Amino acid sequence: MSQPVPYHSYTYREYLALEAASNVKHEFYNGEIYAMAGGTPEHAALTLAIGAALLAQLRGGSCRVFSSDLRVRVLATGLTAYPDVSVVCGELRRDPESDSTVTNPKVLVEVLSDGTAAYDRGEKLEQYKRIESVEAILLFVQTSRRAELHERSGDGWRTEILTGDARVLLPSVDAELSLASVYADAGL
Repeated sequence: MSQPVPYHSYTYREYLALEAASNVKHEFYNGEIYAMAGGTPEHAALTLAIGAALLAQLRGGSCRVFSSDLRVRVLATGLTAYPDVSVVCGELRRDPESDSTVTNPKVLVEVLSDGTAAYDRGEKLEQYKRIESVEAILLFVQTSRRAELHERSGDGWRTEILTGDARVLLPSVDAELSLASVYADAGL
């Protein structure tokens, strides 16, 4: 009779040590470490088109646009992730345990993949909403011109589905994204 493999719950410090020594990015939540899979060419192109469109509008202001190399931590829950695009306004607030991790994004963007869409729309979205500074979360579908805008509104969140040639308005950072433009720039 085989013995069950004991479960190991990692600490955040153990995760940070693994991440520092790894050439692969990992997400961290509730003691678990999850390797991130590589994306498709469509995912990469759409992510870059969104980031470039935001960068062009926010250049010279107090907000900065970051690629998926920026690690973001949800202090309220411990989730640590690499959003596809992040916008941080003002001074970067860094995680007390990691200088290379930011805790105050204002806008987060995820490009949905077949393997991660349910998680990105569910658990991860709910975690992102717990970041006090976050005003908008965008989820882009890579197979059609469709985006979901989750925007902080009063005491809650409102969701808007945008399709076709719609414009995504982001008043919290004084920017907007044209679905037609970002999908065309991505070759989709």
